[in-house]
Amino acid sequence: MGVVSWSVARVVGAAYRVYASASDEVAKQRRLRLTDGDAWNMAFGHESAAGKSVTLNTAMTLAAFSACVRVTAQAVAALPISVFVKDNDGGRSSTKDHPLADLLEISPNYDQTSLEYWETVVAWLLVQGNACSEISRGAAGRIVALDVLPGCHPFRKPDGDLVYRYNDRGKRYELPREKVFHVKGFGFDRDEGVSVIRNGVQTFGTALASIETAGKLFSNGMQASGILTSDKTLKKDQRDGLQEIMDKYTGSEKAGKLMILEAGLKYQGVTLNPVDAQLLEQQRFSVEEICRWFGVPPVIVGHAAQGQTMWGSGVEQILVAWLALGINPLCERIERRILKQLVAPAEQRRVYAEFNREGLLQMDSAAKAAFLSAMVQNGLMDRNEGRSKLNMPARAGADQLTAQTNLAPLDKLGTTADGQQARNAIRNWLGIVDAPANDRKAEAA
Repeated sequence: MGVVSWSVARVVGAAYRVYASASDEVAKQRRLRLTDGDAWNMAFGHESAAGKSVTLNTAMTLAAFSACVRVTAQAVAALPISVFVKDNDGGRSSTKDHPLADLLEISPNYDQTSLEYWETVVAWLLVQGNACSEISRGAAGRIVALDVLPGCHPFRKPDGDLVYRYNDRGKRYELPREKVFHVKGFGFDRDEGVSVIRNGVQTFGTALASIETAGKLFSNGMQASGILTSDKTLKKDQRDGLQEIMDKYTGSEKAGKLMILEAGLKYQGVTLNPVDAQLLEQQRFSVEEICRWFGVPPVIVGHAAQGQTMWGSGVEQILVAWLALGINPLCERIERRILKQLVAPAEQRRVYAEFNREGLLQMDSAAKAAFLSAMVQNGLMDRNEGRSKLNMPARAGADQLTAQTNLAPLDKLGTTADGQQARNAIRNWLGIVDAPANDRKAEAA
């Protein structure tokens, strides 16, 4: 019996050693390696010629950088998104019964609302050129959640297989392409978009350096340096003591204090303000350069160029251009990636998701009124549909398409006089019914 127990123990021990060895090997493979350049760049950034390391965290300390990302992400995420089904007659209708409807419109995952999720997706798309989310599926392969993967990036293996690498707490994970919802930004590669952080390192590094320089100038009471002159040679202990005296008069909180010098020392201040050092011009130029990287007009982030006001028709046209060239392409990218990866192949000819660009008119009452008026008056929308856009209840008799009668087909010109049309409309409204033709002839006789 003892021999049998010992044999079983040896077998179990050998199996455990094999399992432990395999686990260690898997752990080694999943640890962050020196060859994982993207992961190290995320942590330590890219070095700029100005001597500043640019990471996502340091770049977000730049007001213009943060504003470009925030304003663009909020503008896209605030647009309502809906799932539509194409009808047989070429039209379409919004559907709430499709499995993607609740996922995209209400709750993409356990932690985020749809607005928060799309904000995060657009933010990663802007700064890294790629926005990746893990796809979780339930019964029958139905998508039940989309969880954002910060810092995830695609990697093409030597055999051509595409995987996604994701580093979390010092370990590297690889996910197959079927499990990752990847919104790719502008780029020259079929697998990933261009990273603004990586390619704009010189612009952002220079901006960081100029802000730090300006801060040091202000901390020294706007005095860049000064000159102490003496006709004597000072010893080391005298120099140290003199430095202590000078420290009492440096700093913005000590600006304006009267300096007392001894032993024939004379102080000659060298003034250097931000204008003389071109710091203000450099910071202004940095704002415009950062906005160029994101395709955002400077006026959107509260920066007006010289000679430009913050209001007027010119600024309005700038906003329209930004919506057309900046916001709309981002919406198109997301919509087409949803169609490609989240909609089943058998449904891709009928089902699709779309952001409602009309949401951009919500804050412009004049533009919204003009839009609804044109749609109703031209028979493209009935009055109840227009009322629904204003969150107003439907009214009886307002569900008919109407159109103004000042336009008519060419083959109908001259068939009915405008005056006769007006008379007929008034008679119908008053309930007057024309008498039969025989009665009219009898009355005339």
